[in-house]
Amino acid sequence: MTEITGRNGTPVIAVVGWKNSGKTTLTARLVAELVLRGYRVATVKHTHHAFEIDGGDTDSARHRRAGARQVAVVSPERMAVIKELSGEAEPGLAEIVALLEPCDVIIAEGYKRADVPKIEARRRDGRQGEALAARDPGVVAVAADHDVDASGRPLFALDDIDGLAGFIEREVIRARPGEYHGAAKRP
Repeated sequence: MTEITGRNGTPVIAVVGWKNSGKTTLTARLVAELVLRGYRVATVKHTHHAFEIDGGDTDSARHRRAGARQVAVVSPERMAVIKELSGEAEPGLAEIVALLEPCDVIIAEGYKRADVPKIEARRRDGRQGEALAARDPGVVAVAADHDVDASGRPLFALDDIDGLAGFIEREVIRARPGEYHGAAKRP
């Protein structure tokens, strides 16, 4: 297996877990901490549900409903490209990260089966599926809000953002350097 990387070898790590395990909160907090440390971060969010980012009666939604297969929305602050898959296969993580601009690290939320290092999130109140670390050698750490068996992986408290960000720096960003290293200039 070949590990998935972004452009210029940008490392990718996924935050995985069962429903309501804290993936989104953990991902957002890790992004904020890594940005504070000077890194340029991109994210990819996987969902099993249909979603709308230009719903209602917006101009772009009207373009899409009229039949445009791709719609680009551009303003001075941001841009988005919306593509209708129209029966095409859902693109895999490798295809998506290839679309992203080079950065220091890409954090994917979801993608349990992707060939990337993963942090497994576990919450006591989340869905209690099988521990992913027990069967997936790609799980490199576990973050939980209760005592769990981490299957020999480093175990972090779910709210230990400083510790998890440091782990990502050491084990992912610096171990798999891409072209960019915003924080590499810092002492």
